[in-house]
Amino acid sequence: MESRDKILNALKKKFSDTPAALPVLKAYSQSSIDLVEKFEFVLRGIGGRTVRANTIHEINEYIRQEFADAKRIVSLTDGVNGTPITPDIDPHTFADVDLIILQPHFAVAENAAAWITAERMGDRALPFIAQHIALVVYTDSIVHTMHDAYNKISNANYPFGTFIAGPSKTADIEQSLVLGAHGPKSMTVFLISK
Repeated sequence: MESRDKILNALKKKFSDTPAALPVLKAYSQSSIDLVEKFEFVLRGIGGRTVRANTIHEINEYIRQEFADAKRIVSLTDGVNGTPITPDIDPHTFADVDLIILQPHFAVAENAAAWITAERMGDRALPFIAQHIALVVYTDSIVHTMHDAYNKISNANYPFGTFIAGPSKTADIEQSLVLGAHGPKSMTVFLISK
């Protein structure tokens, strides 16, 4: 018997097939934290920006002004101007998308991440291939922590989902930060109060 097999057999004997129960984490009181302010603060810290809007019309006006040079804007958010896409479209046609506008299910204050699943993306490639990304988040959908986020999605059934937080960024060994190296150059989150 090889050493590898001996080690694996020893581990099998030591650990049962039934995984140990995970410890119950004590929830911390978050009642005094303003979730919207926390989300905005964290998003700024990771290179994104927030825009508070009262209506979809305000979002359309902001996009018209700030992305006036955009050649192709794709919107998968009701009421927000942009070209829609169909599920059968070839992802190779997304190479020229300057801005993608999506509406995630919810956002997380502690890390400014937003949870979005396949049915709200149009195609999995879109949030990662577009030059810029914009999200429309209703403020009452922001949760405190990733623990709260995982509690919301733990029993859901979806083919694909991801957390998106800020624009793409990378740093070399000299700590030179580059935004948009392998994904969107910017991320704008429109915050709407209901």
